[in-house]
Amino acid sequence: MSAKLPYMLSSGLVTKILTKIQEARKPDRFTQDFLETKLGFSGGSARPIIPLLKRMNFLNSDGTPTQLYDRFRNITTQGPAVADGMRTAYAELFDRNRYAGDLSKEKLKALIVEVTGAAHDDRTVEATLSTFLKLKELADFDAAVDVSDEDHAPTTISPVVVNGAGQEPVYNRPQALAEQTEDVGLNLSYAINLVLPETTNPEVFNTIFKSLKDNLLKK
Repeated sequence: MSAKLPYMLSSGLVTKILTKIQEARKPDRFTQDFLETKLGFSGGSARPIIPLLKRMNFLNSDGTPTQLYDRFRNITTQGPAVADGMRTAYAELFDRNRYAGDLSKEKLKALIVEVTGAAHDDRTVEATLSTFLKLKELADFDAAVDVSDEDHAPTTISPVVVNGAGQEPVYNRPQALAEQTEDVGLNLSYAINLVLPETTNPEVFNTIFKSLKDNLLKK
């Protein structure tokens, strides 16, 4: 099934509206009235920005701004926020090529045609391409890495000193560390292979096993 990618026919409005969003107060709900009255974009050509922002996860289905909307309004996280939004809105493109944001204009257009199934000269292909490129002007894909999920956090290894100072550290994973008590012990097991001499004198065996007991089996 061909994908339907978001676009604005008047793609030149994309960066203009997004710039105004940064300047204006965050609304309780992003509506057509807010778009026209507060941002100053009236007319039907600007209205597709609302479904576009919803596809980017800047707005919830009821028009309330999301955390990503807040990140975009923060100038220090603007670029990564736009990149994250584009990865969501154009997920089908990034599924085919994870570096879709780095493609040339010609290769990006070819990818849009492949994903949508539309004709190469279709008006919506041109509009999708232009909208994507306008958003890309504000995006920072290199910094768009979400590390909030603990499942993707790097595993760290921490040293634990065993049996006081002067001992070599033993390395354990964080989960194992959480289960440690203040008294950390070290348990070792040994495999000892004995080659016994050929003898019928039981005293030889007694001597060997007594030596093992005295030197290895004592705590």
